[in-house]
Amino acid sequence: MGKIIAIANQKGGVGKTTTTINLAASLAREGKRVLIIDADPQANATSGYGIDPRTMTSSIYECLVDNYPVDGSQVGTCIDGLDLIGSRIDLAGAELELINKPNRERVLANLLQPVAEKYDYILIDCSPSLGLITVNALTAANSVIIPVQAEYFALEGISKLLNTIRIIKSKLNPSLEIEGFLLTMYDARLRLANQIYEELKGHFGDMVFNTVIPRNIRLSEAPSHGLPAILYDAESRGATSHISLAKEIIAKHKK
Repeated sequence: MGKIIAIANQKGGVGKTTTTINLAASLAREGKRVLIIDADPQANATSGYGIDPRTMTSSIYECLVDNYPVDGSQVGTCIDGLDLIGSRIDLAGAELELINKPNRERVLANLLQPVAEKYDYILIDCSPSLGLITVNALTAANSVIIPVQAEYFALEGISKLLNTIRIIKSKLNPSLEIEGFLLTMYDARLRLANQIYEELKGHFGDMVFNTVIPRNIRLSEAPSHGLPAILYDAESRGATSHISLAKEIIAKHKK
């Protein structure tokens, strides 16, 4: 049974999509079968793999709203063993269309059941909101990775997300766990970045990944070329840090 991991934080610009794109590629490079679900109307995980949303015959929108099966809606990517279900802007209207569906919070969970055996990991890139589609992602997931930016307001809003996770755990998905807090955009030269890491460790202990994702120009440039960092510049710190993260997650699941 594949592990379903949501990458979520309602704060924008913390590196959710960068994490999704590069962690997925790194897991696939480690020999895992991986599926990305782009659950963000901005479709950055889709374009980050060089896929034009206009060329897709179906997207996550059709799966959620029109009951298209997930198996058959995937497209291949530039990485062997990595598939993607893309997004496009019409996903922004999906929340309204889901409101009247029975078990509306479980639509994605039901869609993913038939393909869970096909993949080792399914990563869901969530939008920066705690709306119905993100609730669907957290209800479908086994665990959630919370990217945290190494900046002053980093911990702002985490309590709101943790409260949402608690509610979903109590009412919709009792098995939902926090996979880990991931420090992103980290600059070791800055005292503040180190303070935030220590603060995270102080609050959440072993729930904080040992791997941190550095600020890295090659990592920022890669999506504009439609490539994950390991194909754009495999030697860059952005690429090697995500390989390290993938290995940390794989090792954790072997225990």
